[in-house]
Amino acid sequence: MFVTFEGLDGSGKTTQVELLRAYLESEGRDVVATREPGGTELGEKVRDLLLGGTTISPWAEAALFAAARAELVAEVIGPALERGADVVCDRYLDSSLAYQGIARRLGVDRVLALNIDAIRGILPDVTFLLLVDPAEAAKRSGSASDRIEREGEEFLRSVDQAYRELGSIFGARIVTIDGARSPDEIAKEVRDELPGLS
Repeated sequence: MFVTFEGLDGSGKTTQVELLRAYLESEGRDVVATREPGGTELGEKVRDLLLGGTTISPWAEAALFAAARAELVAEVIGPALERGADVVCDRYLDSSLAYQGIARRLGVDRVLALNIDAIRGILPDVTFLLLVDPAEAAKRSGSASDRIEREGEEFLRSVDQAYRELGSIFGARIVTIDGARSPDEIAKEVRDELPGLS
C-alpha cells in the first residue's frame, strides 16, 4: 500500500504520517515512512536548494522537485513496494501539481508530464489531503522558515485553492479531510479510509 499526505505546511501532514506509520507497525506491517523533498542523500541536498534563500524560476523549481522525486522512487519507494512494504510519504506528486502546476501557472498536464517518467508511473493508492485555512496553517507552522513559505498569504491561498482543485480532478484517489480537527480524529478517519486494510 502506498499512501501520501498533502496539504499546506502547518496542515498536520507530518503528524499524520507518523501516526499512520505507528498504527501500521502496531498491526505487524512492514512500513517505510519518508518525505519530499528529501528521503535520500540527493533529495536532502535538493531540499536545501529548494527551500533555501536562492531565487529559483518556476520551471527550474519543478525540475528540481522532479529530480528529488525520481531518486526517492528509485532508492526508497520502489524497492519498498517491491518487497511488499507499506510506504507512507509526506508530500509527493500532488505537491508539484498544486504548487508549480496550478499556483505557479505552469499547467497541471505539463508538470504531470515532467514527473510521470521520473516516478516510473508509481502513483499512490490513496492520498489524504488535509485542508486547513491558510492563515491557520501559517500560524501553526510558526515563522516562515523556508523560501516557499516566505512568499506570503496570497501565494498560500493560491496553493490551497490548487489543492482543492486537485481534490476534484483526482477524486477517485484523493480523500479530502478537514485538518482543523484534532490529530486523533483525523487519524481515525485516515484509518477508516485506507484501502484493503484487514
